[in-house]
Amino acid sequence: MMTPEQMDAVVNEHMAAEKASDVERALATLTPDVIHDVVGAPDGVLHGREQVRGRYSHHFQEVQIVAHTVNRRLHGDHFLVDECTMDVTVPGRLVGIPGHGKRVQFRMVQLFQFRDGLIARENVWVDAATIRRQLA
Repeated sequence: MMTPEQMDAVVNEHMAAEKASDVERALATLTPDVIHDVVGAPDGVLHGREQVRGRYSHHFQEVQIVAHTVNRRLHGDHFLVDECTMDVTVPGRLVGIPGHGKRVQFRMVQLFQFRDGLIARENVWVDAATIRRQLA
C-alpha cells in the first residue's frame, strides 16, 4: 500500500509532466494497462499506455497548462482524489470550442487509483460550463 505522500509524489510528477507537455514522462507514471477516462471525451475510455499516448499527444497540442493548483486532496488505501483549479492557455480546442490562445481557469476533479507505485486508473471531470463561458 502506498502512503499519501507517495501518492502525492506520483500525481505531482504526472501533473508536472503534463505541464511540460512531455508525453513520455507522463506515460512513465502510468501502469502499462492503465485505464484513462476523461468523462465526456469523444474518444471514450482508453486502455493502455499506447492509447493514452495518442490522447496526450493530441491534448498537449490543444491545451497548455499554466498552473495546476490543488484545492484539496483525499487519500484512501489505493486512491487519491485531487480537487484542483486548472489555469490553461488554449491554442487549439477545449471541450470542442476553439480557444484562439485564450487563457482560462476551471475546476477539475481527478480520481487516481494506484498499483505497484504507478497510476492504474485516472478518471477526470472538468467544469465544462465554466470553460464554455470563458471561451465564448
